[in-house]
Amino acid sequence: MASARGSGRNIDEAIAVSIASGGEAVSALAITPLNARAAYVFAHGAGAGMAHPFMTAVAEGLAGRGIASLRYQFPYMERGSKRPDAPKIAHAAVRAAVAEAARRWPGLPLFAGGKSFGGRMTSQAQALEPLGGVRGVVFLGFPLHPAGKPSDERAAHLSDVHVPMLFLQGMRDDLATPGLLRSLVGRLGATVTLHEIEHADHSFHVPARSGPTDSDVLHEVLAAFVAWIDAR
Repeated sequence: MASARGSGRNIDEAIAVSIASGGEAVSALAITPLNARAAYVFAHGAGAGMAHPFMTAVAEGLAGRGIASLRYQFPYMERGSKRPDAPKIAHAAVRAAVAEAARRWPGLPLFAGGKSFGGRMTSQAQALEPLGGVRGVVFLGFPLHPAGKPSDERAAHLSDVHVPMLFLQGMRDDLATPGLLRSLVGRLGATVTLHEIEHADHSFHVPARSGPTDSDVLHEVLAAFVAWIDAR
């Protein structure tokens, strides 16, 4: 294990996770902070991989708050394709990553989710068959519908997710109309939490004129995330 000098945490080398479906392998990155009290397994959005600056910032920000993380590639991203995998393949990647995290951190409470597409594939997998050891699902911008086409059809499976869920969502997200998402969360019940970030879009970016900066937004996202985990 490589040590991040002066950072107060240990950083694992890149690891490979073997996906049972078809025997494909995908890359993953794990960060293990000293005295970690929980772990988050998360996947990237449709258009950018696990090394995207936002994914890295979330992983490092969680590490600084005592939360380990494992972020991983879907097979299509590993191959350099722009076309997302079919759900069955994506779900297999989710399960392989969760299994790797459980093996790596056997004593830590596990949470799973991801950015946009990655979060939705995680919740779909959980709805079909519970992910071993996962205590909750955390969405970093849930893609409720395509831009300009408000609907909640993509969330139909969430009623079959029987663990707590946290939606971290920008109020300017054009893939999740605020009113629709609030209504959905209300129907899903008391174990589901929505934390809205004012002025933020689907990428958690805020206009310069809004006052808060992207850094402020990231801090809010991480603070809400960790507080929710600690309350479980």
